[in-house]
Amino acid sequence: MDSGTRLGHNGPKGTYDFGLENHKSIFEVLCDNLKEAYKKYNTYVQWYIMTSEQNNDETIEFFEKNNYFNYPKEKVMFFKQGELPVLNEQGKLLLNKEGTLNKAADGHGGIFTSLKRNGVVEDMKQKKIKWAFFGPVDNVLVKMVDSAFIGLCEEKNVQAGGKSLVKAYPEERVGVFCKKNGRPAVIEYTEISKEMADERDENGNLVYGESHINCNMFRIDAIDEISKDKLPYHSAHKKIEYLDKNGQVVKPDKPNAYKFEAFIFDAFEQLDDMAIYRVKREEEFAPIKNAEGIDSPETARKLYLNFWNK
Repeated sequence: MDSGTRLGHNGPKGTYDFGLENHKSIFEVLCDNLKEAYKKYNTYVQWYIMTSEQNNDETIEFFEKNNYFNYPKEKVMFFKQGELPVLNEQGKLLLNKEGTLNKAADGHGGIFTSLKRNGVVEDMKQKKIKWAFFGPVDNVLVKMVDSAFIGLCEEKNVQAGGKSLVKAYPEERVGVFCKKNGRPAVIEYTEISKEMADERDENGNLVYGESHINCNMFRIDAIDEISKDKLPYHSAHKKIEYLDKNGQVVKPDKPNAYKFEAFIFDAFEQLDDMAIYRVKREEEFAPIKNAEGIDSPETARKLYLNFWNK
């Protein structure tokens, strides 16, 4: 799970107050989603929350302090994301300010091995859970319990499903669903050519226009299978604080090191097929990624209030 540093928030992103009058944190807004599901189905849905090595204790303390937002404590389980060492531009390992190996979270694709390693897959099996929804903490309109989505995946008899939005414009910085060697896949915006991004079909719709919004459903047997092998890692050039040879903490002003991440959509290529469920942007997509501008607390708050006022 992300920290909220890009938002100027010192703490796990889920603890962030994004400006509602009632001052609900992102976690409480997500929990409201589960409480609504209880009213509909008279069932408390199990909630698994992936934390990091750095914010695990702080996240649990936040839930304890807020009495789990009046959701049954036994229906919430925390588990830690994996980590990988970071390397400088010469391929050398770095130390952090504590003098230990500098590591970074292994990306949202690391969730599969984390679920296995932390005993979550076994917990799901014992509870006879068949489907697990994976959603990002920073989307305040994420629909964690969606009977229509589950129904689509069941009807298509697939192991997984993904929610999509129509791209707002060809250059939108989102990955898009496609088929690669006959299997489902996502092509990142950094890897798609301008010609492909602009390509339209006979109806004038973008050929590569189904955005992947990281809201996915997996059958537990698929999670079990995917978790047996690590997904490929992608490198990201980042500014990473480190301890130099004189024991001084260096805070770089430009990218100086590489972190390695697995992406959840790389798991799609292990599937024969998956269901793609197109949803409405104004109903299910209000991310908080930047302090201001696009995908900021201001835009997310507006989308959230418009949806609930409607």
